Amino acid sequence: MSPPTHILVGTIGRVFWMRVDGRGTFQNSLQAKKALQRVMAQGTTNLVVDLERCPMMDSTFLGMLTGAALNLREAGIGSLSVLNANQRNLQLLTSLGLDHILDLDREGTLWQDERKQACDALEHCGETNSECKEVQTQHVLAAHQALANVSDANECRFHDVIEFLAKELEASTAAIPA
Repeated sequence: MSPPTHILVGTIGRVFWMRVDGRGTFQNSLQAKKALQRVMAQGTTNLVVDLERCPMMDSTFLGMLTGAALNLREAGIGSLSVLNANQRNLQLLTSLGLDHILDLDREGTLWQDERKQACDALEHCGETNSECKEVQTQHVLAAHQALANVSDANECRFHDVIEFLAKELEASTAAIPA
């Protein structure tokens, strides 16, 4: 069994910093999304996701990052930088075409001053992950739709997942009496 993942967050200067300490998965991606949305709503537009302690990410977590980056891009402000990604995570990000949406720091040069302060400034994310199954399913669906919208190859890659999740949502809302 793998150790639990912690999402650590903090504001360092003009940057919101999120460190994924463990695997980035569907189980913690909604928590991470809420934290990103909260700071973006407060006007913070420089976002960093530090993957130094993240051995892998699943498609839901990748889609959540994609959605956040696309929101910044559509607003024409800020950036979402990904730092310290290992080879596996870099391969995932580039094979899905996310290197065109996210600022991937392959050389370790972005946010130099903030990197030094990050270890001392980060705390456990205060966002909760206690959503009902329908909200969680909507989140997973939105994450995969964000990935599919990046390229035709991704659309083919995630078509079946999106179709399955949409049907699951449709069935769950049909089962609720009016």
